[in-house]
Amino acid sequence: MTLNRLLARFGMLVVALLVVAMNVIAQGKTVTGKVTDSKDGTPVPNASVTVKGTNTGTTTDATGSFRLVVNDANAVLVISSVGYNNYEVTVGSQLDLSISLTAASGTLNEVVVVGYGTQRKKDLTGAIATVSAKDFVKGAIQTPEQLISGKVAGVQITSNNGAAGSGSRIRIRGGASLRASNDPLVVIDGLPVDNGNALSLINPNDIESFTLLKDPSAAAIYGSRASNGVIIITTKKGKKGKVRFNFSAQGFLQNAIKNVDMMNAQEFTSVLQSKPSLASVANLLGKNNTNWQDEIYHPAFGQDYNLSASGAIINGKVPFRVSGGFLNQDGILRTDNFKRYSGALNLSPRFFKDNLKVDLNMKVAQTVNADADFGAIGNAVTFDPTQTIRTNSNRYGGYFEWLTSDGRPASNSNRNPLALLYMRDHRREQNRFIGNIQFDYSIPFVKGLRANLNLGTEFANERGNFVKTDSAAAAYPSIGGKGGYRNRSYLERRNNLYDFYLNYVREIKSIKSRIDFTAGHGMQEYFYYNFNYQNSYFDGSPNGPAPTFLSNNSDDINGDDGYTMLSYYGRLTYSLANKYIITLNGRADGSSRFSKANRWGYFPSAALAWRINEENFLKNSQVVSDLKLRLGYGITGQQDIPGLYPYLAVYNQSNNNGLYQLGSTFYNRLGPVEYDPNIRWETTRNINAAIEYGFYNNRITGILEVFSRNTKDLVSIVPIPLGANFANSLLTNVGTIESKGVEVTMNFIPIKNETTQWDFGFNVTYANPKITRLLINDDPNFVGNRITNISGSVGGVAQIEALGYRPASFYMYQQIYDQNNKPIEGLYEDLNRDGLINEKDLRVFKPSDAPVYFGVSSSVTYKKLNAGFVLRGNIGNYIYNNVAMQYGVLNQASIGAGPQNMHRDYSQTGFINKQELSDYYIQNGSFIRLDNINFGYDAGRIGKNTNLRITANIQNVFVITKYKGIDPEIAGGMDNNIYPRPRTYVLGLNLDF
Repeated sequence: MTLNRLLARFGMLVVALLVVAMNVIAQGKTVTGKVTDSKDGTPVPNASVTVKGTNTGTTTDATGSFRLVVNDANAVLVISSVGYNNYEVTVGSQLDLSISLTAASGTLNEVVVVGYGTQRKKDLTGAIATVSAKDFVKGAIQTPEQLISGKVAGVQITSNNGAAGSGSRIRIRGGASLRASNDPLVVIDGLPVDNGNALSLINPNDIESFTLLKDPSAAAIYGSRASNGVIIITTKKGKKGKVRFNFSAQGFLQNAIKNVDMMNAQEFTSVLQSKPSLASVANLLGKNNTNWQDEIYHPAFGQDYNLSASGAIINGKVPFRVSGGFLNQDGILRTDNFKRYSGALNLSPRFFKDNLKVDLNMKVAQTVNADADFGAIGNAVTFDPTQTIRTNSNRYGGYFEWLTSDGRPASNSNRNPLALLYMRDHRREQNRFIGNIQFDYSIPFVKGLRANLNLGTEFANERGNFVKTDSAAAAYPSIGGKGGYRNRSYLERRNNLYDFYLNYVREIKSIKSRIDFTAGHGMQEYFYYNFNYQNSYFDGSPNGPAPTFLSNNSDDINGDDGYTMLSYYGRLTYSLANKYIITLNGRADGSSRFSKANRWGYFPSAALAWRINEENFLKNSQVVSDLKLRLGYGITGQQDIPGLYPYLAVYNQSNNNGLYQLGSTFYNRLGPVEYDPNIRWETTRNINAAIEYGFYNNRITGILEVFSRNTKDLVSIVPIPLGANFANSLLTNVGTIESKGVEVTMNFIPIKNETTQWDFGFNVTYANPKITRLLINDDPNFVGNRITNISGSVGGVAQIEALGYRPASFYMYQQIYDQNNKPIEGLYEDLNRDGLINEKDLRVFKPSDAPVYFGVSSSVTYKKLNAGFVLRGNIGNYIYNNVAMQYGVLNQASIGAGPQNMHRDYSQTGFINKQELSDYYIQNGSFIRLDNINFGYDAGRIGKNTNLRITANIQNVFVITKYKGIDPEIAGGMDNNIYPRPRTYVLGLNLDF
């Protein structure tokens, strides 16, 4: 079945459910009311209001108000909310009710989603953080991870760039690997999903909560994939009660807020004309003043619409939620566009007196990317600002280009940035389906025992079509060649899950104990297909007939790759007197990615907790409302390393530079690729200690965590003797990384009364990973692995993995300055005092990732108004200003067929040539970013059954930093061709009816 048919049937199902749902809305007397906290009179939102003995019900809105139709004057309403005692009231002749709920003494009995089930909040012993919908970041949210940016200690989310639909890099307590993935495992409604593009196709509007498992004592239940933490996403579900509809709409405007600091036409002309050696280049200057960066960027508009219905169907017995969404976002770079069509369905029927619970979750999405040519950004930075955008000629689309004497585009010049954007068509269509069904059966003849079967599947494909015409200068035919081209691609991924576990919970009141035991077995299969198409070319004479694509008869198909993982896991939580808790986890994973000798990995963990506030000396305290100590130890793994089967011998076909001659014919040769037959898992050992506290009825709460993490069997590249294993380097298990850190989280409620509530919170994380081993055998002459190429350089490398330092630290010469603090070109510190400046004088200088990062958030509600902000920051990260290095030198102006613009940094240095390894270009990237300001107004009812909420947001409000480039927030620390993050203005409305 094609995805289009699947989407069509999904849409038909949505319509059918809505029709059925509308038919079951009850008719009768309308009762209104407001639910408040009995202690301080504040509204209680999302409280459940149901007619006792029926499935009729509703929930309170943000002001605690509700409206419900009842058929019987003797009906009894049951009002319930997490953290409060249930309240019952007979309707009688009342039409407007005032209801006060009292706080339940056991608020910590609420459950938290963890790996394979739930646990009571008070029984948690690991580093687990939960962010629910009410605390999400507000605004134009395109990808789910943005909902929690800055909200959780130890979690750093960095958007890849400002492109439409761009995702983010997520790090939980920093990275644990060098060559393997550092991405956390993502689990959506119980289904671990493929890390490739895992979040970008999920509609953020469908998400109910995030649970983050940060330490191995919490994450070890996921074993071989949990070294970088686990993100558990729970989507919104239906609830029993009358059908409610929700419609939200947002419109937003984005614009660029800063350009690369390049010279304008007057400055550029002045520099060239002042240099006699550049007289020939200056003669090519034009008479215009074109800001090419302003030309490629434009104000970009977007819209986001979502419609959902939830309630119960089939005589009120089957809770459901169904939703659909459409996002259309233009990027600030011209021709950049991202569209997402999404749908979700949840059905939660219950059978056999609620002993059998069935949860069906389905999510479909289609995204369409019109990808702009990001190369236009670099060309806009360097293109001659004295030239016009267009010419009077119709050739090359009418755009100005640097040409050779015979009228062809010069091969050694940059290209008109607007031509790069408009003279190509690159589209990617991604389709994704994620679905699972869980059967949870409470076995009636064994009290407390239930069985859970989870069957899930994930399917994703991507089709790409890339066309550039032969009239585009960037793809113009060489003499006798062919120009323009079309490239197609097709990728497919599938992921099937089969999982079964038993859970047994028993209260032993005689000894005040509680046992919660889970044991299970699972299998997950991954399949990958990759179809490679040969390029099709236009028939190339510029003066010939209309261009046509040549035939393509030899498409290559590389597919049917995949692997399987088998798992056995268990968890035991024992609680004594609600004060002392121990949790034991264990998992065994077997992966077909490794040889039989190394196929299985074992990942245990143990954690203890002491709820001190339950001791007699604190139990009745009016000050201390919660106090818990935690200590945990665990081992997790990482199997997402380079290569699908890295233990197998592979032979590659040589290219045209490695042919073998036999007679007069040349043949490609097969050559062996280096491999390690004994390669195995990376394993991470972690110790975590924490204190959780709450004071004054939890008006002040917080967590202090300290952790120590050690990753061994680290996959890294090591040098080996020439001729050994047919290579001079090998990917193998050799390295270790040690990391120590501290996390601080604090939340306050300074004001809470009948009309006003102010919530304020902040979190700070310090994480300091250091490499402690990189070689099989120690070598005092080995300085480390050089990594990260410098853009615009031939062989230049900016970073290093070195013993005793953070991964990806910079490796530079120490620049010497004159008495005016101006760098002296080519003059560096002779660190070893041997009279020579060479590689022995390079030093490890500053980390690219911040050792300290923080988030601050606040929200204030006054009657029907609310406002808030989210602020984030990094301290101690450094950035290599590759843009200033590459373009801030005099020789930059004359490296092409025509003049190329220069960075204003030239006025600070006067450099003639590039100084690639000067630490002058390593700049402090510490920053404070006001990420979000949001406002909202609950307008209340605008009709009989419709509530209206109006919102406004500003995103990326300002950045405070010393960094001289466009943006200091760059994952990896290399600033070479960044798509700037825009400032976004958002207006939205939400209708609940």
